[in-house]
Amino acid sequence: MTTLRINGRQVTVDDLDPSTPLLWVLRDRLGMTGTKFGCGMSLCGACTIHLNGTAVRSCVTPLAAAADKDVTTIEGLSEQGDHPVQKAWAECDVPQCGYCQPGQMMSAAALLARKKRPSDQDIDSAMRGNICRCGTYQRIRKAIHSAAEEMK
Repeated sequence: MTTLRINGRQVTVDDLDPSTPLLWVLRDRLGMTGTKFGCGMSLCGACTIHLNGTAVRSCVTPLAAAADKDVTTIEGLSEQGDHPVQKAWAECDVPQCGYCQPGQMMSAAALLARKKRPSDQDIDSAMRGNICRCGTYQRIRKAIHSAAEEMK
């Protein structure tokens, strides 16, 4: 039995191997499908979540590593969808296909939580592990700057 705090609420998961990737616990066991499966090897960033406020790849994070820690998924970033990053994503018309966007937003939110006024270089460095097949990188950067302004 493993106890997690997911998006502010305590959840107990039983009958799972502690090495089960957190991604599959979220999606298959808990029905939280906002976190996406991309590559399964921590290369694309589609599965990014926060573990105690740090952006991590849930496809390679074992369930045991999340025990008794705060897990935030895209569903928990803001219940109303009004987190500054979410609002900036809409205002800057970032998504095209949208598949990578939950992971992109989670990486951006983690960056802004630790650096209030990121430079282009800070953004590029923080977002380096998030791949967008549609190539919306310039709009992603613009949205992060916009969210930073709103968070001032």
